[in-house]
Amino acid sequence: MPPSAQTQARPKSAGKKAPSPASMPDAIALLKGDHDEVEAWFDDFEDTNNASRKRKLAIQICTALRVHTQIEEEIFYPACREAGLEEDMMDEADVEHDSARRLIAEIEAGGPGDDHWDAKVTVLGEMIKHHVKEEEQRDGIFAKAKKANLDLKQIGAELKARKEELMQQMKRKN
Repeated sequence: MPPSAQTQARPKSAGKKAPSPASMPDAIALLKGDHDEVEAWFDDFEDTNNASRKRKLAIQICTALRVHTQIEEEIFYPACREAGLEEDMMDEADVEHDSARRLIAEIEAGGPGDDHWDAKVTVLGEMIKHHVKEEEQRDGIFAKAKKANLDLKQIGAELKARKEELMQQMKRKN
């Protein structure tokens, strides 16, 4: 189970204090967990011919990516920019998010059987793989964030809290 799924699977006990940032996954572990989870769903999408299953997976993928890009843009990327990470690298990540957002909207507006719908999900998967590689490679955003001495535990706690809030909002909408 990816780290993000492990974290979400823990029940919340009433009356207990929230876990400290030190006990939480750091920002990079949380974001990588999201990457792994979505990658597995893209693989499942490619492996099935069942239209209902494809639709369900596409919704999962799009929801997860909407939340993931939002927490990166609201919390992680600003912290990276403030820490002095290269503007070009951060700008490219923003553009990749914008491109993914447009394709996500097209996927959500369509469904199995629509012209190019499967192809759109496949292309989104390829775009996300590229984006993940840019973030996770040896000289990528994550490596540079580690070198910048960001408080990755604190940022991870903020990312987790915001992710949970956004997921609850999305559940209420659906």
